[in-house]
Amino acid sequence: MTTPTSLATDEARTRLHELTVIDVRTPGEYASGHLPGALNIPLDQIQRALPDIRHATDRGDVLVVCASGARSENACKILAENGVTAATLSGGTGAWAADGHELHRPQSASRATWGMERQVRLTAGVIVLLGLLLGFVVHPAFQFVSAGVAGGLIFSALTNTCGMAAMLAKLPHNRPRAADLDNTLAALRNR
Repeated sequence: MTTPTSLATDEARTRLHELTVIDVRTPGEYASGHLPGALNIPLDQIQRALPDIRHATDRGDVLVVCASGARSENACKILAENGVTAATLSGGTGAWAADGHELHRPQSASRATWGMERQVRLTAGVIVLLGLLLGFVVHPAFQFVSAGVAGGLIFSALTNTCGMAAMLAKLPHNRPRAADLDNTLAALRNR
């Protein structure tokens, strides 16, 4: 297994024309702004796309991006375990935009979907408040729900993983339509 490499935003920008860029965020996050020419293959679909990504590496380097770099690092590890070398964008699309580089937004995007981090914060906050409220009104044992979320957040920070994000990614508004993913894989094959 190889260690994934990382590209700084300026280096990635100068090499963008020669890279196959894969954005592993949810379709809604991708629609809110992505690197020019990036193809959307959500992290949980990487295994399905593996043959096409492997084929893309025959034509040039692959750059994997997400919002901050954590999911793209996970994707690069999965790819490396399957013999595919890819680099990740340091700091993700957040760093790309902060450095003044352009993000593309599809004109067909009819609604903006919240980023995964925002969805996780809302869900965790609601569960914590609900656990506290039920603990005061119904039974103190409900406060363990809030404690469980706190423990999950700590574990998430220590391991740089997020089980809640993985669960939220499975919601319909965070999943690609089958036709969209098939079109993306066809575009990846035809590059």
